[in-house]
Amino acid sequence: MKALVTGGAGFIGSHLVRALADSGIRVHVLDNLTTGNVANVDPRAVMHMADIRSSETRTLLIRESPDIVFHLAAQADVQQSIHRPDEDADVNVMGTIHLMQACHEAGVSKLIFASTSGVYGELQKQCIQEDDPVEPISGYGLSKLTAESYIRLFHRLYGMNYTILRYGNVYGPGQAAKGEGGVVALFMDRLKKGSPLLIHGDGTQTRDFVYVKDVVRANMAAIRAADQRTVHVSTGRTTSINRLAYDLLKLHGSSVRPVYSAARAGDIHHSCLSNAVARHWLQWEPLYGISAGLKETYVSIIGSGKEGM
Repeated sequence: MKALVTGGAGFIGSHLVRALADSGIRVHVLDNLTTGNVANVDPRAVMHMADIRSSETRTLLIRESPDIVFHLAAQADVQQSIHRPDEDADVNVMGTIHLMQACHEAGVSKLIFASTSGVYGELQKQCIQEDDPVEPISGYGLSKLTAESYIRLFHRLYGMNYTILRYGNVYGPGQAAKGEGGVVALFMDRLKKGSPLLIHGDGTQTRDFVYVKDVVRANMAAIRAADQRTVHVSTGRTTSINRLAYDLLKLHGSSVRPVYSAARAGDIHHSCLSNAVARHWLQWEPLYGISAGLKETYVSIIGSGKEGM
């Protein structure tokens, strides 16, 4: 089997590429390196530096004719999507359309798409199901939702097989210290520098933090399961930003108190995704709780720490 991973030089993509190669799948990586790093790419994969919107992408897909395409390349910064909605839509919507056209021409068997919990916006519900209303409050959430709709339309028009995976807040080793989705990485970066943890808003906002290794396992399961399904990749549990900061400071052995700043436009206050559909259709469940995932991430980035490590 041959797979192509867009965004394969990025955080989640590089972990996925490694797992695919470990399983014996031939892997090609497509990344324009805007945020990715070629040093992240497993040497067993074939690296192609190109933008998903470029003619090179179509040529590559037709020439290599992969069986599976994992589409992780995206403009993923919420604040950037608010300040530059045109660029956000161009990458996340037009880029996805261009990629799907190339997949259709190349006879790709299945597209597995990385989407986001941001499609739900400020949905006032304790634990969100896949069929709940979608009302994004950022350009990023809207562009991802629009890309999802085009993927479903391509299935209707051309029979293209797909699975859409809506991620919770993914964290783990190798994540860049930028963007709302990278709050764990941002906190780790400040700990390394000896700076206080900066919290936007009052810290009571909650997230469904899911460890990157669990996200990779869900992608691998989707190769042969959950056709034409939209599936949450999540823990079904919430952690407040205040609690996250407390746990990391305890792990670090620091009594420094966090500092607070104004809340940011486009930030969701509460997010928790049910993973019942993933358990049923992917036969998947998260293996990492927040404590185990944070500990492994901390050791990878900072070292052994001071508290019982």
